[in-house]
Amino acid sequence: MSYDPAMMQPPSRIEEDSMGKMEVPAGALYGASTQRAVLNFPISGYRFSREFIRALGLVKWAAAEANLELGLLDEERTTLISRVAEEMIKGSLDDQFVVDIFQTGSGTSTNMNANEVIANRASQIAGTPIGSKEPVHPNDHVNMGQSSNDVIPTAVHIAVGEMLRNGLLPALEKLHDSFERKELEFWEVVKIGRTHLMDATPIRLGQEFSGYGRQIEFGLLRVGNGIAAIEELPLGGTAVGTGLNCHAEFPAKVMHHLWNRTGIAFREARNHFEAQASKDALVQVSGQLKTVAVSLYKIANDIRWLGSGPRCGLGEITLPATQPGSSIMPGKVNPVMCEMLMQVCAQVIGADATITWAGANGNFELNTMMPVMAYNIMEAIRILTNAVEVFRTKCVDGIEADKERCEALIEISMSMVTALTPLIGYDRASEIAKESNEKGRTIREICLDWKVLPEEEIARVLDPVTMTRTVD
Repeated sequence: MSYDPAMMQPPSRIEEDSMGKMEVPAGALYGASTQRAVLNFPISGYRFSREFIRALGLVKWAAAEANLELGLLDEERTTLISRVAEEMIKGSLDDQFVVDIFQTGSGTSTNMNANEVIANRASQIAGTPIGSKEPVHPNDHVNMGQSSNDVIPTAVHIAVGEMLRNGLLPALEKLHDSFERKELEFWEVVKIGRTHLMDATPIRLGQEFSGYGRQIEFGLLRVGNGIAAIEELPLGGTAVGTGLNCHAEFPAKVMHHLWNRTGIAFREARNHFEAQASKDALVQVSGQLKTVAVSLYKIANDIRWLGSGPRCGLGEITLPATQPGSSIMPGKVNPVMCEMLMQVCAQVIGADATITWAGANGNFELNTMMPVMAYNIMEAIRILTNAVEVFRTKCVDGIEADKERCEALIEISMSMVTALTPLIGYDRASEIAKESNEKGRTIREICLDWKVLPEEEIARVLDPVTMTRTVD
């Protein structure tokens, strides 16, 4: 039997949009407009995330309920649209969202993807042929009072808000709690401080970890500011912000439903022209994420260095062993959780560059780089949330202090001489430090040998604990 390529092709159906007839896979719930986009944009294989599809479902559900309340949509169609929108929200229709991220800059293809899926699934439920646009029409009913230009940015804001509120914020709160616990656990451990990667005056390990906790505390504030930045939604502006073909009361009713459903104080944009023409709010959120990533990078890198060794590095703390560190060196264990987090932070910082550039690309009444902004900001939140959680549970919570190592490094540090400066002067202290460096002797040994102060005074001044006193 000869091979016939036509026999291997999946069955199809014919649907029609404003540009004419289009062959669509028979089993697909999307229609002609979506299929055109699939064929037009075979670019990356990247798709809108689960969180975005949920948010888009929330928009279509809330819009249908609002149009029913306004008397613009009958109860039968509203019930069908709301039922399918709930399926979108829950994730059972994710495989029907097939348009590449790199598409029309307004996201129109993805908005039509949703409109067609909802209309065709409604036909399926109602027992009418898929593609008939009966009893629900993708444009007239599903998209009533809306435009892609206000739907897509609205869905992005909702998805970002939920991801920050329900994902990143709780993850950072738990990490903050972990650092506070380590601050207390390590408070009595005194170690050498370091500036410029060189020995400095003593510090408590707990003080060092309190700094990390404070960085995360500021991170929580920044994420909260990010949520506040995206609470204004552009829905209701339709094509250019004027609200053409949208009932005046439609936006407020939609916002009421969205607020109740998400717990986030979404509200209609005070100025629809700003809300649709610019994407400054998303740029702001990305900037907050970048700052959090910078904080986390510094923390992870510090912890990696503090745990270096175990014999020939700093070795002041011990990190949990999670996996073998080498294919050639038996027994080697690496700080893999720190390295993982640092790589994620680098990715988030890079995503911010794309988001910033895309946000600057608004022309007149519309930004035309919304899909790539959406993809990058949601991916940044997703991986940062996951990384923070893994870093906390598999690294921070299991960190242990090597108190003996910390004490030994303090004793041999030349920076101990700093405490003597007010009593013997900078020049005399410098001579002692130089002697310590050249002869390999401790500051304490030289002070006792040179009798720079009475022995009891030397013991008091060179007590590392007293050097860690914070300013009142």
